[in-house]
Amino acid sequence: MRVVKLRTEDDFDGWRAAARTLAAARVLPSDIIWQVGAQPTDLFATEEVAIGGTPPFTVSKQFLSLASRVALHSDPERFTLLYTLLLRVLDCPSILCDRADPQVRRIEGLSLTIRRDIHKMRAYVRFREVLEGKMTRYVAWFEPEHHILRANAAFFVGRFTNMRWSILTPRGTIHWDGAVLSEGPPAHRADIPCRDPTEIVWKSYYAAIFNPARLMTGAMLKEMPKKYWKNMPETALVPDLIAGARKRELRMIERAHAIPNVMHRTDTVDLLRAEAASCRRCPLWRPATQIIFGEGPPNADIMVVGEQPGNQEDKTGCVFVGPAGQVFDRALIAAGIDRSQLYVTNAVKHFKFELRGKQRIHARPNVTEIDACRWWIDQERALVRPKLIIAMGATAARSLLEHPVRIADCRGSAIALPDGTPCWITVHPSALLRLPDGVDMEAEFDRYVTDLRLAVRSLDR
Repeated sequence: MRVVKLRTEDDFDGWRAAARTLAAARVLPSDIIWQVGAQPTDLFATEEVAIGGTPPFTVSKQFLSLASRVALHSDPERFTLLYTLLLRVLDCPSILCDRADPQVRRIEGLSLTIRRDIHKMRAYVRFREVLEGKMTRYVAWFEPEHHILRANAAFFVGRFTNMRWSILTPRGTIHWDGAVLSEGPPAHRADIPCRDPTEIVWKSYYAAIFNPARLMTGAMLKEMPKKYWKNMPETALVPDLIAGARKRELRMIERAHAIPNVMHRTDTVDLLRAEAASCRRCPLWRPATQIIFGEGPPNADIMVVGEQPGNQEDKTGCVFVGPAGQVFDRALIAAGIDRSQLYVTNAVKHFKFELRGKQRIHARPNVTEIDACRWWIDQERALVRPKLIIAMGATAARSLLEHPVRIADCRGSAIALPDGTPCWITVHPSALLRLPDGVDMEAEFDRYVTDLRLAVRSLDR
């Protein structure tokens, strides 16, 4: 038996180096013991693995990304599972695409669990203020299910760069002093204060913004299980807010009826646009010039959702004015649709790009960025209340449906969103600018026009 000694429970780099050496020698998974820290090893282990000195080989980024997440799982078999899959990938790289394979399915399940645990930590950490002499430190308690603390550290450093903070967990602690990130031993919940002065203000704010008209208790509990409630001060208000939701909703309806509808929505959309200008929900605001918000009548029957702003939109501050916007305008004219009657927006509000020399090249938003920006789309939909939504491109469809889809499978018919609003999905106009050689561009443009025309005519029916 061979022993691999890993420094920590999340020592992916150590596993990777050892796995490279062992895989080059084609050592069987059953002949390896993966030992973390000083935990006892097998009595029959005879040889500690010497890392290095092996010829290099490559595996796909897909496998490395998957393995780096699964290494954070608390499953004691994770390192053996990953090594077994590595040997299979070396023999058959396409095995990762086989979703019916039991081992691939199990490992992807572990990966999905890690994604959820990382998201929960980012969403449900609540800091409390602690005085340290004349300095202030913000301390939070969280109980992760897996070894995600180090993997999440960079997110909190980027989000709270100018704060001095500590996150305490039963698996370890991280501390940021404004310049240096350090680690510490596991902690206990009693190590953080019970409350701080800002919680009173936060609870008042949370109660004020609680919207009973959007309350879906089942969805809320699915996204925010009760096991996280004890760490969040605002959750103490939730039962009473739910109990009084119907009364508050009726009061909101009465107030809305007392105000001219179009004027009220105009003011509200403008306020939302002003609020969005300071959005920091994801890191895309840093390199972008400005946020590009939706434009159009605040009571439009049709909302068109694109993917994200482009270079021209980022410079001008207007939605759909670049090359893709010109294709969009030409298609609207061909379909007999008046753009001034549409509310046009994007699923992601900031321009994401890569620098190539002096050029800014469009980069596809990732799932985290799409999910972070969904909050703004939801607010726009709630205010405009469109009767029909047209989603252009995979990013827009992903944002509205909350799961990935293939455009080719969805074109030509409506999909009902959770609130019942019909959503027609078509290609993004920028896709028509990137058609490969040999594709009939005019035919694809006509098909795009047909998609828009069918969607609008469905509203008439």
